[in-house]
Amino acid sequence: MKIKTAVIALLFAGLTYAQENITYRQPSAEILQLADYQRAPGVIMNSKKDWMVFTYRNTYKSLDELNQPEMKLAGLRVNPVTNIGSTVTYITNLKVRRLKDKAETQIKGLPANPKIAYISFAPNEQKLAFTNTTSKGVELWVADLATAIAKKISSDNLNANLGTPYVWMKDSQSLLAKKIPANRIDLIDPTKEIPAGPTVSTADGKVSQNRTYQDLLKNPQDEQNFDTLATAELVNITLDGNESSYKGAAIYTGMILSPDGNLVMLTTIKRPYSYIVPLSRFPMTSTVYDLNGNLVKNVNEVPLTEIMPKGFSSVRTGKRSMSWRDDEPATLVYAEALDGGDQSKSVEFRDEVFLWQAPFNSAPKSFFKTKQRFNNIEWSNADFAVINDSWYDTRNTKSYLINLKDNTHRIIDDRNYQDVYTDPGSFSQTKNQYGRTVIDTKSNKAYLVGEGFTKAGQFPFIDEIDINTLAKKRIYTSKLKNSKENIIDIIDVKKGEVLVVEQSAGRYPNYFIRNIKNSKATALTAFANPFDSIKDVYKEVIKYKRNDGVELSGTLYLPAGFDRKNPKEKLPLLIWAYPAEYKDKNTAGQNTQNPNDFTFPSYGSFIYWVTKGYAVLDDAAFPIIGEGKTEPNDTFIPQLVANGKAAIDAVDQLGYIDRSKVAVGGHSYGAFMTANLLTHSKDYACGIARSGAYNRTLTPFGFQSEQRNYWDVPEVYNKMSPFMNADKMKTPMLLLHGEADNNPGTFTLQTERYFQALKNLGAPVRMVLLPLESHGYAARESILHVLWEQDQFLEKCFKK
Repeated sequence: MKIKTAVIALLFAGLTYAQENITYRQPSAEILQLADYQRAPGVIMNSKKDWMVFTYRNTYKSLDELNQPEMKLAGLRVNPVTNIGSTVTYITNLKVRRLKDKAETQIKGLPANPKIAYISFAPNEQKLAFTNTTSKGVELWVADLATAIAKKISSDNLNANLGTPYVWMKDSQSLLAKKIPANRIDLIDPTKEIPAGPTVSTADGKVSQNRTYQDLLKNPQDEQNFDTLATAELVNITLDGNESSYKGAAIYTGMILSPDGNLVMLTTIKRPYSYIVPLSRFPMTSTVYDLNGNLVKNVNEVPLTEIMPKGFSSVRTGKRSMSWRDDEPATLVYAEALDGGDQSKSVEFRDEVFLWQAPFNSAPKSFFKTKQRFNNIEWSNADFAVINDSWYDTRNTKSYLINLKDNTHRIIDDRNYQDVYTDPGSFSQTKNQYGRTVIDTKSNKAYLVGEGFTKAGQFPFIDEIDINTLAKKRIYTSKLKNSKENIIDIIDVKKGEVLVVEQSAGRYPNYFIRNIKNSKATALTAFANPFDSIKDVYKEVIKYKRNDGVELSGTLYLPAGFDRKNPKEKLPLLIWAYPAEYKDKNTAGQNTQNPNDFTFPSYGSFIYWVTKGYAVLDDAAFPIIGEGKTEPNDTFIPQLVANGKAAIDAVDQLGYIDRSKVAVGGHSYGAFMTANLLTHSKDYACGIARSGAYNRTLTPFGFQSEQRNYWDVPEVYNKMSPFMNADKMKTPMLLLHGEADNNPGTFTLQTERYFQALKNLGAPVRMVLLPLESHGYAARESILHVLWEQDQFLEKCFKK
């Protein structure tokens, strides 16, 4: 497959022909300076917080990277030559540093032109494992942190098509890895294979609710290719590179060691496969083995799950969320639905949580029953655990503190999970004697780290909670002025040492150790600001109200030097947004924006255009609310229009903009929003819609946060669909979409059909399809071209 050098487009004005064949373009100098930057390294730290690993990668991918061989099977996108996901973003360099040192050290011995992925610390945290992808396949490498030397320990024959292809063994001296079978058969080319017969699917009359998944199996040839690419054999690889067989060929989708390291739970996929759901709903078997590969117990059988009850709180029947209990040597924990998995049934308890101790000779023991749907369980290094459940229809979540001595429980949190102002934070964690992550507890005290959103602003915090009384005491509140502090982790609560990231609008995020007792901060990194050209841009979080009193907000950017007190000219306004559904007005009106967040321009916003003389309202709040029995989407259109009008009014009242020159834009559901706003409102001069869905009858079994299907509420689906109202859309619009969109529901066909409807109905519209790109754009050429398209479009709309 050759790289396509032309982007298919249609000009929205001034041309008498349908297509324009152009090569990739770059945006104007002001935008290119911001877009063509060097990405700062990522930072990974071990649990002890004494080692830092710096990961370097390219700012963007290249078209050549996107143009590698690819097969789309059962929800996967893989490179059949190298046997790793085709969408993996690779790291190109690694450096390490002891926390107490002043500078990082280059890891020596890395392969030439490395393509690094799947990094993990050894259980003893003295070594680092990672994969390197060659032109032929995936290798396993290990780096010693103390010496900063890396070495290859396997050939490039690992199978990473289902994700991470290895797991560390407890001794930190060997790894269990998935290897391509020596007798693998050749792949079938479906374009050359003569079919043996038609593809036939049947339904047995049971009602189900399946979303519109992408990249599914389509025929027997796909099934065979999936078998070929997903099958692996398991081998034990020592740090010296010696291999020994552990288990034979199968499709291994899970490898989880017990906390004591003596057992391995392997989960395998088996037939029959499905053409309507991805591999996560194929039949699976979970089996526990000892370290010699001997069978201990078959612990779970999951059938093919094509039939699911309606609703986001519905689940499949049988054992689910099976994992090892973190505070015991070898005990499995799992949940099972008590309502048949059907949220529409009225029952006292929804789920029951069970414990099953190895060697699994006795029956599992009931541990806890949840009123709502079980979410997760956190264990501690003391005599308690915390269980969380939730219910989508009410947006309620509860947390229960379980006393492990007598199995009694107390509710420690009961709230609307969209209510950020009451968010208690997350428990600080540590590694226990088994090397498992558990709630950090000292002298019957645990610690909650919260983001600290309030009506008055954001103030991250640390709370101390007494496990016996549940009384809380705030031991730290971040109140930095003109900057923001994110609390990453507690290093030593006695010493008051906390790992934080500090940033401001013009100061790149960097790591510090903050002493919360004396407020002193020690810098760990010094990453430079790559966007110096916008350091003087004005930035403010503005708050305003919708016509029904709902409080809204957005981050306003104004060009550097713009006179806010006596503006000599009115600016065009660009609004970038994404709708969100809520069940009550109070949570919908809460603000999570901070003016001290670092200003990071990306192709996912309009911030670039503040350098071109535009006012930009980024992340404008677009809540869609449905209180009580009313669903949010019942009044989607009027709420959408009201949100947009409120945003324009708010900036206009400040005296900054020409409200006849307003553009709106968004990606994915934001594109859907944009098309609806241009269709149902006269407040906009133009709009930019990227990778959206425009015909909701093509997503008939739910979309976004809509649980009802098309046949439940056809009027909602039809009214919300821009495609159904294409005859009303007369405002200039730029449609962009990746030709290989992998997101459920946003098939590229959505944009193509919507464009055809608009074109034939006389709307001024331009469509751009990006070769090789999926839902999020990745290649440098594509991203710069998108910025060029948007820049040209806005110039034509506003500066004729």
